Amino acid sequence: MNQLIKNCDIVVIGAGHAGCEAALAGARLGLDTIMFTVSVDSIALMPCNPNIGGSSKGHLVKEVDALGGEMGKNIDKTFIQSKMLNQSKGPAVHSLRAQADKQAYSTEMRKTLENTPNLTIKQGEITELLVEDGKITGVKTFSNAVYYCKAVILCTGTYLKARCIYGDVSNYTGPNGLQAANYLTDSLKSLGIEMFRFKTGTPARIDGKTIDYSKMEEQFGDKRIVPFSFSTDPETIQIDQVSCWLTYTNEKTHEIIRNNLDRSPLYSGMIEGTGPRYCPSIEDKVVRFADKNRHQVFIEPEGLYTNEMYVGGMSSSLPEDVQDQMYHSVPGLENATIVRNAYAIEYDCINPRQLNPTLEFKNINGLFSAGQFNGSSGYEEAAAQGLVAGINAALKIQGKEMMTLDRSEAYIGVLIDDLVTKENHEPYRMMTSRAEYRLLLRQDNADIRLRKKGYEAGLIDQETYEKVLRKTEAIEKEIKRVEHVHIGANEKVQKLLESYGSTPLKNGTTLAELIRRPELNYKALEPIDEERPKLAWDVEEQVNINIKYDGYIKRQLKQVEQFKKLESRKIPEDLDYKQIKGLRIEAMQKLELYQPVSIGQASRISGVSPADISVLLIYMEQYTKEEKH
Repeated sequence: MNQLIKNCDIVVIGAGHAGCEAALAGARLGLDTIMFTVSVDSIALMPCNPNIGGSSKGHLVKEVDALGGEMGKNIDKTFIQSKMLNQSKGPAVHSLRAQADKQAYSTEMRKTLENTPNLTIKQGEITELLVEDGKITGVKTFSNAVYYCKAVILCTGTYLKARCIYGDVSNYTGPNGLQAANYLTDSLKSLGIEMFRFKTGTPARIDGKTIDYSKMEEQFGDKRIVPFSFSTDPETIQIDQVSCWLTYTNEKTHEIIRNNLDRSPLYSGMIEGTGPRYCPSIEDKVVRFADKNRHQVFIEPEGLYTNEMYVGGMSSSLPEDVQDQMYHSVPGLENATIVRNAYAIEYDCINPRQLNPTLEFKNINGLFSAGQFNGSSGYEEAAAQGLVAGINAALKIQGKEMMTLDRSEAYIGVLIDDLVTKENHEPYRMMTSRAEYRLLLRQDNADIRLRKKGYEAGLIDQETYEKVLRKTEAIEKEIKRVEHVHIGANEKVQKLLESYGSTPLKNGTTLAELIRRPELNYKALEPIDEERPKLAWDVEEQVNINIKYDGYIKRQLKQVEQFKKLESRKIPEDLDYKQIKGLRIEAMQKLELYQPVSIGQASRISGVSPADISVLLIYMEQYTKEEKH
């Protein structure tokens, strides 16, 4: 039988947000990379919400950019509205969020991929992984073609055995009616990979011409737009923005839902998969928050190319006739035409505890995994994992040390650590509350934190890296200066303080002490700072934050020091937990199951107590001594 046989370095399965970042990373690091997709038209598709970023997710996009990824650059080219969320709170939780033109986002990303050296895009379904002696050797397609390679990255998103459901309608398709991938699951299971069945959902899309916006609150973008990418010049993206709109469900909406819960596949048992707790459907919200008489509904444009509007906050899998009544009960949507029905989507994914922090499978050499296939949710979480998997697949092939990010270095580190060490019974969603060191891991300093990692991996060039070194130097120099600038209690100073409602000075103080006052900041004190140098806006921002939160930052840095000590205590790979006396049975079983790489990782496993960690540390001391002798 004639059979197509090809060779390459890396095969990426899937062209969603994880697949795009993985393929770009591999190709940019000089590896011959092939990215497979069931449809070339679905590259960087946004099958659900038409935005990038948001609370904590904005941090991930900034970190992806700092490491050399593409998502931030791509949304800067294709956004139609931009907003900094949580501005009334501290800088740790400020999060950038941009509405995307969905079609433009996909088109621009495809253009980038198609024009990247070493990268081939191939439409085709992968049905089988080829593994010999615990090592990946290639993949097989539906047409029986074989592609031999040195690494495979699974980025299948929500396509594996996908099923879209609303009411009693069940379509065996991927998102947006695209072809599902129905064969790869069996190959994965035959390799001993443990699989889960998860669910997510999306709301209806409505014809914007049929909406009564007079009954809604208009939501504008920021007057001054901040870019996602550290390499985007802010002046180039100050554009006219499109509005979003806010309305609310009401008692009538909730009554329609309650009266039809028995027809919801979520409650009838028709849906097997577990859905995301932090992004529930409207029927879930009505049941779980029965005391609330209304829920927010955001009407968001899908792009400049279409009148379709996304109904944020009303994801559902209720039958078509119920959806019709439900959406029409919302103020402004009384006469709205539904273009696409809301639906839930079920899909196969893996138990991510089978992965190392590098995102390589523990038991299959050269097989990596990223994105929703790892049991996460969201475009941003997917892109972050795709980038890490792509970098590590390339580094492994090149015989270099793979990159890991820990919880004190990046939100990406928190995301991956949570996936590989915690029991996730539902799609994982990133939140600022998950990051213990969030004051250090702000989105505004992602370049300072991570450019070096991107440079060492090979995705950040010398010029870009030197630029961030100069920026860091400028920040440190200015902080030092400000700490030593003495401010006297003269009339000019007192007038300025009075204008900001700040307590007048009795004696002299430093400029830094004034900046630390809640009502003041670095910019506000410019009139009384005669020696002030001219600095870039992002340098000024860092100076202000670092001085204002100096005490809190120092406290977190001390906590990180302790954390690093535990992370650096590596656990020997051949350690037999059954031999450790004093270790509780539950802890022994969990440690056997997870095989943590460090004491720090072991301490975060649910069911392993501080007492168990003490027992483990004592045993390891003895173990190390015996090894030396």
